[in-house]
Amino acid sequence: MTGGRPEGTIGRVEAVAGDYEFAPLRIPPGTSRSAAATMLSLQADTGGWELARLQLHADGTCKVILRRRARLSYLPKPHI
Repeated sequence: MTGGRPEGTIGRVEAVAGDYEFAPLRIPPGTSRSAAATMLSLQADTGGWELARLQLHADGTCKVILRRRARLSYLPKPHI
């Protein structure tokens, strides 16, 4: 683990260029595809988040970047 954050947690939500805000998420190795898909679909349904980028690392960790329009900031932040 790097970055000083437990795996499976959401990082700091950042607004970039005023159009979108981004939230990084790391999914730990060993998480099934269906569990990861369920987590991401819940974020989309409840918080207006969409998938911006997904990186699969050699150790099995998955780095996900979620985004949503900045005007939707009244919606809940992602939680896992």
